[in-house]
Amino acid sequence: MGFLSRKKPKASSVVVEEEHPILDELQRMEEAVPERPVDDHVEEDHVEEEAESEAESEAEPDSEPVAEAVRYAEPEVETRVEEPEPESEEEDDGRMKASDLIAPSRNDFTPEREAESEAQVKHADVIAFANQKGGVAKTTTTLNLAVAFAEEGYRVLCIDLDPQGNLTMSQGIDPDKVETSLYDVLVNDVPISEIIVKREIDIAVASIDLAGAEIAMSTKIGRERSLEKALKEVSGEYDFVCIDTPPSLGLLTINALTAANKIIVPVQCEYLSMRGLVQLQNTLKMIQENLNPDVRIEGILPTMFDARTVHAKEAVEILEENFGDLVFHSRIRKAVKFAEAPVKGASVLKYDSGSSAANYYRELAKEVLANGTA
Repeated sequence: MGFLSRKKPKASSVVVEEEHPILDELQRMEEAVPERPVDDHVEEDHVEEEAESEAESEAEPDSEPVAEAVRYAEPEVETRVEEPEPESEEEDDGRMKASDLIAPSRNDFTPEREAESEAQVKHADVIAFANQKGGVAKTTTTLNLAVAFAEEGYRVLCIDLDPQGNLTMSQGIDPDKVETSLYDVLVNDVPISEIIVKREIDIAVASIDLAGAEIAMSTKIGRERSLEKALKEVSGEYDFVCIDTPPSLGLLTINALTAANKIIVPVQCEYLSMRGLVQLQNTLKMIQENLNPDVRIEGILPTMFDARTVHAKEAVEILEENFGDLVFHSRIRKAVKFAEAPVKGASVLKYDSGSSAANYYRELAKEVLANGTA
């Protein structure tokens, strides 16, 4: 019997649950005490003392169950505090309300439009003049088309990426006396603004050191994008960037095609010059797949055209049959002025502004600008 009588006090768990309302009252009273002002009325203090005396009288006979109830009540208080947390997570979940889905306002899309407007900041059109066949008037076209753009009021930068430095010499600058050139930009990450010289147009000069740039860049990570990264510094300062490339499809030309968004291919109106177009197309496809998906051929330019020969006319016909609208309507005919102008360190448009040779490139500039705005 004594053993059974000890079992009964363990049923106090039921008593503990019945004692919870009293504990809640005690907690409320304790929380209410610090919030009360110091200068309370006497009547309120008297009511508080009566309430405390009643609570103490009720809690004294069952002090042990109350202590146990406190132990069991503490987790409940914690759970009550944690209950609102899932609601706060749902509020911060970022989900749209039903009203937003049914009728979104214009304000909901304002940040996206601001981001789009920032992305639409004007950047220069980068045009690479490329053909691995030498002697097709790449340098002549780069310089004179750039000057024709400048005559129309555009800000133009020319980049001499050819180790021969012919574009640099065509503006009266001796490549052998250049201290800092594109070699330092591509290999040593010198800012491109430090090598820009102002002549008829701004020109980033070259030196013979560029001949060793490909070897020096061979261990550089991201070497194909060296020129593209360098141009970011000045891209917003110009409307057009014209890049003269070497007569090869090596790393320098790949840098030019990776940085460019348009390519103009000067083609001498001869059979051997046209054969290089196939190799250029293969290289361009590789670059589009791996480095620059936005680059495209702006047009194929027949140069050194001699209308007196049947072969030149047949060469243009072959180009138009195979490439259609990609062939420019403009024709750059043979003219002695193109050979004379570099001797004076000037473009043909400055050397003999009223000549037919100058007008060829003015017409080409209008056609390129018209294609860009179409």
